[in-house]
Amino acid sequence: MSRPISLLFNPNIKTHGSTVHGIDADTAATAQAFHRSLPGYAPTPLHALPALSRHLGLGAVMVKDESQRFGLNAFKGLGASFAVARALAQHLGLADTQADFATLQQAAAEGCLKDVTLITATDGNHGRGIAWAAQQLGVRAVVLMPKGSSELRAGHIRNHGAECTITEVNYDDTVRRAAALAEEHGWLLVQDTAWSGYETVPLWIMQGYTTLVAEAAAQWDAPPTHVFLQAGVGSFAAAVAACLHALLGDACPKIVIVEAEQAACYHRSMSANDGQAHAVGGDMSTIMAGLACGEVSTLAWPFLRDHSTAFAAVADCVSAEGMRVLAAPKPGTDPAILSGESGAVGLGLLYALCSRPAYAAERAQLQLDDKARVLCINTEGDTAPDVYEAVVWRGYQGHS
Repeated sequence: MSRPISLLFNPNIKTHGSTVHGIDADTAATAQAFHRSLPGYAPTPLHALPALSRHLGLGAVMVKDESQRFGLNAFKGLGASFAVARALAQHLGLADTQADFATLQQAAAEGCLKDVTLITATDGNHGRGIAWAAQQLGVRAVVLMPKGSSELRAGHIRNHGAECTITEVNYDDTVRRAAALAEEHGWLLVQDTAWSGYETVPLWIMQGYTTLVAEAAAQWDAPPTHVFLQAGVGSFAAAVAACLHALLGDACPKIVIVEAEQAACYHRSMSANDGQAHAVGGDMSTIMAGLACGEVSTLAWPFLRDHSTAFAAVADCVSAEGMRVLAAPKPGTDPAILSGESGAVGLGLLYALCSRPAYAAERAQLQLDDKARVLCINTEGDTAPDVYEAVVWRGYQGHS
């Protein structure tokens, strides 16, 4: 990549038509009602950044700060808890309406869940969310991580009582290994990506993510005109985008998908321009560990393909700059925001597009001007404190 950002505009964008079945306003209300029943639930803040918006020539910049979610330092607990509850209710033969925390706690206290084992693969945050959800109900959890994963992130998972192993294969192969172990041992696979024949649980996870959209809609003064969404497998991005479509209709913002260049499966798929998903293989070395996924989710791909305005593949330095901008805001009213490598990349992309003359054409095509109201989501805090310190304190730019 000759420039740290490769921005690809969608030539076939649809304003109506396809949706993600099961993601709508009612879903968001149901998910939020469930999350309100969990210990430690509180809406995460939606920060306005007026000083930054003035500096960038934008009407508004908003950051939904998921680093404060459930004390897990990331948003993944939303999807993990909702899906675990639905999976355990199904295991017990209960209706979805009975998949509430109190009912499952009672079942656990009565020993009905003592033989259940949950298993998942993760780059870090999803696995911690599963481990935390399992811990709340006294259920065994087994978590696999791809090679190169942070031992600190693995330690966070083990601190919730889960068994965590770092494999010698990449993320997508680790997902396949988790699925094989679930099949072999009769464990419950709770994975946040979908493939043919495995879509129910990933949909539950996506539904859980809609809580953050419902919260944001109650917090903003006016809805965004643009939303920058990180994509690994795409479940988070599709859940948020589809929920915004459901809530805002024709006023839905422009959707910009952001990926690490080493794992940009959506960007590659859109570049092929044949309507099909195309995988990225190899080690996918990037500081954005949460985005190091080379295969798209079958639930997320059709919606993001049809409704996203643009797809950005970015170098690690874009995320690193976003982390530093959020950590040390310009003097004024903006708060400092603790944002990790995957959490800051949307803001990093926005900052680069609006402050670098080299991206003037892309900025104009996206209509990033003084009427633009941009929403970014800080999906994680310093989930790897050593990497955070290297980037924010010592200027590390990531993999070259």
